Amino acid sequence: MPNNARILAVLPALNEEGTVALVVKEVQEAVPDATILVVDDGSADRTGEQARAAGAQVVTNPFTLGVGGAMRVGFRVAESHGYDVVLQVDADGQHDARDIKLLLAELDDEPGPQVVIGARFAGTEDIAVPRARRAAMHILARHLSRVTRTRLTDVTSGFRAHNRAAIELFARSYPADYLSDTIESLIIVAGAGGRIRQVPVTMRPRLAGSPSQSPSRAALYLLRVVLFLALSVFRRHSHPTRRLTTEAL
Repeated sequence: MPNNARILAVLPALNEEGTVALVVKEVQEAVPDATILVVDDGSADRTGEQARAAGAQVVTNPFTLGVGGAMRVGFRVAESHGYDVVLQVDADGQHDARDIKLLLAELDDEPGPQVVIGARFAGTEDIAVPRARRAAMHILARHLSRVTRTRLTDVTSGFRAHNRAAIELFARSYPADYLSDTIESLIIVAGAGGRIRQVPVTMRPRLAGSPSQSPSRAALYLLRVVLFLALSVFRRHSHPTRRLTTEAL
């Protein structure tokens, strides 16, 4: 990472009043010079209030846009205020902020957009994931590895670092549709000649609230992945001029 880089840590948050303040504090300790921006994605609880009290800047969406929409807000804030790096950190406490240094160490001064993914299932501890959901993640990882020409194992991770070129790219074109924020964003970087890397990180259970995982939800996730890939193949054949951004799908 360039010396004296200005870092914006973006925390998309939806109804995370029980964890957001602790996550803000952990990120502050891990990267003291970073600005922390919580994008309150239409929460019905005190997420924004708790984030402000912990020392974060807060942008409140009037209604829920999803993680992709919240990150789009973050990238536009970063571009307009001249930040060099955007960190994406989930607000539920599953990411260990001490691993941020591993992501930042992979960013360098080379030109072009760069994205570093904090890969789950490759750290010091494993986390329980329903079999169907893990199978879907494996399918996506193999697909994206082929497109990006980089071995990736966790393409849906929401723990990422982006350089200035990626900020400029995503401020204009960050996808907000379901799965697109994690999957298509990597395809966009690859199509722009950028570089994607991953580093192993440790994941933790949620610090509060209820996880969304269950056998039925995992099966639904697998079905959505299959439909997403099928739709992308259709788009590729329907729009041959867009092969650079949809070649993977």
